[in-house]
Amino acid sequence: MQLLIQAEIDGELDAARAAVLATHFADCSDCAAARTRLAALSADLRRTVPYHTAPASLRAALERQIGAARSPAPSAGFRPGWWQVVVARWRELAAFGTGAAIAAAAALAILAPGGTDLAESVVSSHIRALQPGHLMDVASTDQHTVKPWFAGRADFSPPVKDLAAHGFPLVGGRLDYVDGHLAAALVYFRAKHPIDLLIWPADADRSPTHGARSGYNYIRWAQDGMVFWAISDLNAKELADFVRLWRAA
Repeated sequence: MQLLIQAEIDGELDAARAAVLATHFADCSDCAAARTRLAALSADLRRTVPYHTAPASLRAALERQIGAARSPAPSAGFRPGWWQVVVARWRELAAFGTGAAIAAAAALAILAPGGTDLAESVVSSHIRALQPGHLMDVASTDQHTVKPWFAGRADFSPPVKDLAAHGFPLVGGRLDYVDGHLAAALVYFRAKHPIDLLIWPADADRSPTHGARSGYNYIRWAQDGMVFWAISDLNAKELADFVRLWRAA
């Protein structure tokens, strides 16, 4: 079991196996504690390691270099995309050392097309979390364990509720980042379907909104100075039931 926990932390399990392991954590306090320790270490590293934004001068220099890149002549009817130009230039720059390669890699993030709205960012966050090893930083079915875990890791205290009696058990939580917001993510399950409840402080329209993106349903609402986003591949009715029960609990 120890090797399986390590594989889950290292992102080597698929979503189905990770869900089975989450169920095991609910019944095995020793394994859950081991997973929590490793996940907390991972979260602390992500929180404390400095993050530096690339300066405007670097972007300008990369844009000039990419503009001057020479790529192979395209075949008839084919026009290379921006990413192909970046990759071609990266291969050239890599020959000059690691620093140039890193700069070229930074261009992928700096120059990537933007324009996504908040709903799309929230759904994308949920999809990323479904990758092996990313769903939870703390694994517990006890709301009195999950809620204190966020203390010292987030500058706000998210409300945590247990809906196991209604068929939506709490299984853990994690820290996430959505559109520049540090978010608390509570993880629930409905059968084998994970539900993310993302929470962060915000003054938002209190009226609920809902929709679907990329096959995932979402519902957004605001209360008590926080905004809430529930996202899942559950059908819209079951997700609405979850939100109704959560708000009423």
